[in-house]
Amino acid sequence: MNVLENLSVRSLTLAEKKEVWKKLSGWDRAQFLRLWSFWARGNQHAPVKDWLIWLILGGRGAGKTRTGAEWIAQQVKSGARHIALVGTSFAEAREVMLEGESGLLNIGHPSERPKFIASRRRLEWPNGAVGHLYSAHDPDGLRGGQFDAAWADEFCAWAYPEETLSNLRLALRLTPRSGEKPRLVITTTPRPSPSLLALKSATGVSTSHIRTRENARHLAPGFLDAMEDSYGGSPLGQQELEGEILTDLPGALWKLSTIAKQRQTETPALERIVVAIDPPATSGPHADACGLIVAGVAKGSAYVLEDATLKNAPPEIWAEKVVELFQSYQADCVIAEGNQGGEMVEAVLRQVDPNLPIRRVHARRSKQTRAEPIAHLYTRGRVFHVGRFDALEAQMCQMGSSLGGGTRASPDRVDALVWAVHALLMKGRDDPRVRQI
Repeated sequence: MNVLENLSVRSLTLAEKKEVWKKLSGWDRAQFLRLWSFWARGNQHAPVKDWLIWLILGGRGAGKTRTGAEWIAQQVKSGARHIALVGTSFAEAREVMLEGESGLLNIGHPSERPKFIASRRRLEWPNGAVGHLYSAHDPDGLRGGQFDAAWADEFCAWAYPEETLSNLRLALRLTPRSGEKPRLVITTTPRPSPSLLALKSATGVSTSHIRTRENARHLAPGFLDAMEDSYGGSPLGQQELEGEILTDLPGALWKLSTIAKQRQTETPALERIVVAIDPPATSGPHADACGLIVAGVAKGSAYVLEDATLKNAPPEIWAEKVVELFQSYQADCVIAEGNQGGEMVEAVLRQVDPNLPIRRVHARRSKQTRAEPIAHLYTRGRVFHVGRFDALEAQMCQMGSSLGGGTRASPDRVDALVWAVHALLMKGRDDPRVRQI
């Protein structure tokens, strides 16, 4: 193995690697087949410059998973002992990051592979390193953890990207035995998301782009040609094959560029303020979030002041939050959607504040149809965001497009936004129906 140990493989071309192969003995060739540093393409090697997060944006089948898994394996060899592995869900993390063909249980020499203890969602390597599986559906699950390396997969499909990433970064506080900084690798197919754009431009983030065609020799025969024939040159192809970030999705009701133009830091003197709530139909860990938006109006324009949307909150908790927002903003009324048990929503709110002024609204048309006139108000420059609301803006920019691949089944934040802006700027229009209580 001396030939390989002394070889600087990162800078070699494919032709040069083939020449090296010819010079290897049979034993060295066997080792060579498992040597990721030799096989990896240039954009699958970790950046040379100093970094804290390596963001890998890639098309479908481009080799993102293998890159993330091999990086973790190398960290374990180099002394990392406490690893966090975060997937879209526990099931997807296990199926892709662990058990997939390119997952941690199937790469490297068999003697160096970890074993998975499913009941504890825990990986154990022969050298004593330990990995823990986490779901982006439960950001709080990362609280209390301490790690010296982490791998996060499909960031753009996470239910709660900001909260999960924040908790993960706070948990990266152990120094690896190598003496280097604790680091995080994120692998994802890009989506039009303020969270991704903010991450990409953050300090300490190094970004690599991997295209599907670069991994052609590892894909099924005909797969790439079929994909190119169907999607080559299209927006979907740019996203799914080229790994490019499409900030403006075709068919979406809102564009990030439009929202950015309507962003400001100062709040004018407001004539009226409302708190809009889109309550979930059910409760529990897999229920939709409770959409909560605070907005005001001044001189014929609406101003979004806060996205206070709550996840996994029982009725008594979101009711208390509504009253808190109403009081802190000195709002004029609460706009409550009544499609999901309107009388129940009113009753829960009045248990917290019997005198709360409530307007119950009832939707008769689809979410997208109701949102269209509100989106038009944005293009006319009549709705402003006071600050950044990444999760809300991500939902807005995916609504109406077949390419968004959104992060949530229900656009709860957008629904609440629609109710708020409609109440402030479109009073008297046919839909939604407003009932004074």
